[in-house]
Amino acid sequence: MAEGGAAGATGTLFVVATPIGNLGDITLRALDVLKAVAVVAAEDTRLTLRLWARHGITTHLVSYHAQSAPAREAELLARLAGGDDVAIVTDAGTPLVSDPGEGLVGAWAAAGGTIVPIPGPSAVLAALVVSGIPAPRWAFEGFLPRKGADRRERLARIAADERATVLFEAPGRTAATVKDLAAACGADRAAAVCRELTKRHEQIRRGPLGELAAVLAEEATRGEVTIVVAGAPAAGRRAGDGVAASGAFEAGLAGTLPLSAADALTAGKARVAALVGGGMARAAAARQIARETGLSRRALYGHEEER
Repeated sequence: MAEGGAAGATGTLFVVATPIGNLGDITLRALDVLKAVAVVAAEDTRLTLRLWARHGITTHLVSYHAQSAPAREAELLARLAGGDDVAIVTDAGTPLVSDPGEGLVGAWAAAGGTIVPIPGPSAVLAALVVSGIPAPRWAFEGFLPRKGADRRERLARIAADERATVLFEAPGRTAATVKDLAAACGADRAAAVCRELTKRHEQIRRGPLGELAAVLAEEATRGEVTIVVAGAPAAGRRAGDGVAASGAFEAGLAGTLPLSAADALTAGKARVAALVGGGMARAAAARQIARETGLSRRALYGHEEER
């Protein structure tokens, strides 16, 4: 099959999105491709076989994951070069989105091969639309570093970002990550913790980060987790505008008002504090917010601390 590219001696690499939980969430085009290619490279063939059984797919499977030997990637590239069409799938969702696949796709692209995306389910988009958090602009952070300066710096960037942020997290680390997000962004920042999306035990928790952290500290989290965090208040709006008393955001964040000079400085200092809480040095945080807002760096830092 030469869908998406000109007919030729080489094969096509299809990057196929598969269900993130409910096996019914697969597109007709994805089924057609998976049944027609010569081979499917799967992150975990045992999990992919469940999809095969549900939809009557009999295509040969080979494993291809982050720990695969270089020989497996070379084998797949050789098949493509020889004219075989190949599909790549992961355990859930779209390959390369915090999942394996970039090596194979990158190598085939560098060779001038044809690559065709077969879009479909995405935990990122599913969490965004169900979170209740306005996200005309958003950033995807994947999995945070587990510890150290890299983690603190990433948290600080999330705290200062005016866009909503989407993260993935393992169930055993969810409580600690939400606690760290609350410390960096402020306990009142709106968020949603989405667990087991599209599955039987799907659960969406919405509220301020501080409240979510307290709840998660008291229970064991199970299943796949996607976290959505509201963006930092924009320079031109009050931090509380458009936020309902429950902590959930009203659609559109209507009713914004210009900040007075005093309020702008207060908001700026709050953003500096959030960055410092995430591990950034106060002087660096003050410089960053000064660049973003035009406020005085000395005022943001605090005169008494610069003497």
